[in-house]
Amino acid sequence: MMNSNIRLAATLALPLVLGGCVSASEYAAKNAGFFSVETKTAEAAGKQTVWIQNQQQARVVSDRVKTLMAKKTIDVETAVQVALLNNKGLQAAYADLGDSAADAWQSTMLVNPTVAVGLTGIGTPGLEAFKTVEGMIANNILALATRERDIAIADTRFRQAQLNAALRTLQLAADTRRAWINAVAAWETVGQLNQAQAAADAASELAQELGKSGALTKEGQAREHVFYAELAGQSAKARLEARLAKEELTRLMGLWGSGIDYQVPNRLPSLPKGLMKRHLIEAEALQRRVDLQVAKLDLEATAKSYKLTEAKRYVTDLELLAGFETEREKEEGEVETETTGQAELEFVIPIFDSGKARMRKAELAYMRAANLLAEMAVNVRSEARSAYQAYRANYDIARHYRNSVVPLRTKIEEESLLTYNAMITNTFELLADSREKVNANLLAVNAKRDFWLAEANLAPAVYGGGAGAVAGGTEVASAAESGGGGH
Repeated sequence: MMNSNIRLAATLALPLVLGGCVSASEYAAKNAGFFSVETKTAEAAGKQTVWIQNQQQARVVSDRVKTLMAKKTIDVETAVQVALLNNKGLQAAYADLGDSAADAWQSTMLVNPTVAVGLTGIGTPGLEAFKTVEGMIANNILALATRERDIAIADTRFRQAQLNAALRTLQLAADTRRAWINAVAAWETVGQLNQAQAAADAASELAQELGKSGALTKEGQAREHVFYAELAGQSAKARLEARLAKEELTRLMGLWGSGIDYQVPNRLPSLPKGLMKRHLIEAEALQRRVDLQVAKLDLEATAKSYKLTEAKRYVTDLELLAGFETEREKEEGEVETETTGQAELEFVIPIFDSGKARMRKAELAYMRAANLLAEMAVNVRSEARSAYQAYRANYDIARHYRNSVVPLRTKIEEESLLTYNAMITNTFELLADSREKVNANLLAVNAKRDFWLAEANLAPAVYGGGAGAVAGGTEVASAAESGGGGH
């Protein structure tokens, strides 16, 4: 009898301990889900990213960064690659991916059963050691019944984490590209202001000499002196903005110490000969935007959670307890042992809480996710159109300054110089024309910067990662403005 009862208890408990097994090798891997991040980064940014998880990998990456920075004057592609390899905040985002993988891995594991063993009658006179032994194994049946849904939800959240890591990577790449453009434009602006300051310095000295001879009034002298003084302050501000912009680029690349001793070019690249054709940019964005895919997965996970809530609406806790009880009795000098099996079912009776509130919350969560997804789809289309419109418009504006405004100002200066040599134009008219040419050059630099920023915003519009980006507007900054940058 004892053996049959033990077998009964074991039969009841075995399914609870050895339930269906789901392969968790993908979640358990150290680089869980990172291949997807690498693939999306290569597709969208054309660059490599790594997930550093040990000292050897850290040394390899450090050596590669040093090799990339050995050129001292770095181009935009080098800056982006260094940022993706060396930015520590990006490595923290990849750790979040690993954390999500661990959660998904945990969801594949069965809930550990609870084992209880009790002894009664210990030390009772006439018995050897104890009178009764009780053993019990308890497990949550509801957890087993909803296990597949729990795993599906965790897997969806894991895929969301993959896309979020990819999105963080693309955002860093876009931010670094914009920071490099601003840095180079700033130093080009500083160069133009230095030329203007040289002309103003010459005018100020000439005004001083003419004032000594009485050929120029004090008002005229003051006008030339104040222009030089204002331009000196403007140049100092431009240099400060350039240094600060370089610091922004340095932060994004994760550099410090001797690593900050690098330079960027003094001029932005020339405008391309033609524009890229992106007439289907809306469709591209709807297909490839990573943040839109994250929103879709959020809706999917919310729908699965809704079904899980529905499954648990009435019964929130259901446990099966299986075990045995062994009793020892001593009669007429002999000890007799009797073992009996036990099985109990525990659950909560939904008298007061029928689960309607939980169902309502789950329903509202689903509606919220669905509406957010619909809103994002509209916004993605609009952002893609805006990015391409800004790209085209800024190209036309920059080309206008390059082909029309600057050449005309140059022609005016040349003609002014000829008339000055012929003693038709006075000195201050010549200097004024020179200053206007410098102002036109400043406007051309700002227009070229705006174009390259608009070009840099095309990829985030299609793939995502443009959060915090400044939309490439069609308004050109005034000549008094200096673009942020670094040298």
